[in-house]
Amino acid sequence: MTDRPLGFGRTSGATGSAGGTVAASGSSSGSVLDDDAAAALLPERPERGHKGLFGKVLVVAGSLDYAGAALLVCQAAARAGAGLVTLAVPESLQPLFAAKVVEATTMALPEDDVEELEPQESLARILDHDHDAIVVGPGLRPGLATREFIAELLAAPDEPAAAPAAAPILLDAEALRALASTDGWWSNAPRPAVLTPHVGEFGRLRAGSGHDPAADGDLVADDDARAAAASAAAAEWRQVVVLKGARTVIADPDGSVAVSPFSNPALSTGGTGDVLAGTIGSLLAQGLRPFAAAQLGVYLHGLAGEAVSERVGDAGLLASDLPIELAYARRRLSLIAGRRRSGSRFGFTPTGDGTRS
Repeated sequence: MTDRPLGFGRTSGATGSAGGTVAASGSSSGSVLDDDAAAALLPERPERGHKGLFGKVLVVAGSLDYAGAALLVCQAAARAGAGLVTLAVPESLQPLFAAKVVEATTMALPEDDVEELEPQESLARILDHDHDAIVVGPGLRPGLATREFIAELLAAPDEPAAAPAAAPILLDAEALRALASTDGWWSNAPRPAVLTPHVGEFGRLRAGSGHDPAADGDLVADDDARAAAASAAAAEWRQVVVLKGARTVIADPDGSVAVSPFSNPALSTGGTGDVLAGTIGSLLAQGLRPFAAAQLGVYLHGLAGEAVSERVGDAGLLASDLPIELAYARRRLSLIAGRRRSGSRFGFTPTGDGTRS
């Protein structure tokens, strides 16, 4: 099978090679991801596996005004390979969401006010639910109760008897807004997390951490400034940071930095960040560590965006176009990984003496 040629939106710093694979490269702004690096991160998929083995994602998202955000997260999580997806929503909205989702199940969370979660009771219900990873934030209604809920969810371990460590969590959108207004939130956040801010959200988080966002430099066009700021934030917050935008930066608290090769203006439309959140959350549930899940999720999301852009150009992409393309992108990387394992990277068959025929 010949790989579909890709190329839309790749920056000049990431040169192409046979089969559309981007050649790996390094720079002062971090290691640039490519097909081979991403393929090596794919979680194993045993032939005799079942849905319970492929990750259970709990999505805490959605409100009446932002119902689409929650639905996009769930679709992306499933298309990225999760075995089970549960959408937890304010109890007054459960009938609405239950009628919209097909593959996901729903769970009602107690409310403090209309569409606003009651922190303690909602936390208890979530911790009692069987899950491998949590995605929280997209489409949640802002408010003091939401802020309290996010802080307690980050701090709360899962049931000690059930697991040696708390399930990882991805924080996006309203969850990030809540953190930005919570002093020193990272000092009481033992749960491993991935934060996925765009530049505006990142600036608010930095300001809330006592930094002048302007001192970080141009976080839209300066790749070195983006990498430096994301790395500094990851180290301070002791969590993985995904600074979204053209050439998305993924920073680990240990100082490791990876950069996406994709610069695709078609992705600059509402809901694409929700798809990324669901993708990374799915990979967390499948057992990848936060830095690996973030790298692979960003790369799959970029490949999906490229595939749609090849059809529609640099405008007109809808977030709902992306989930199915995530599955095709994963298939592409799976084929690359398979060839590497068999020693047949470009389709040649290894012979008994180790040569290719």
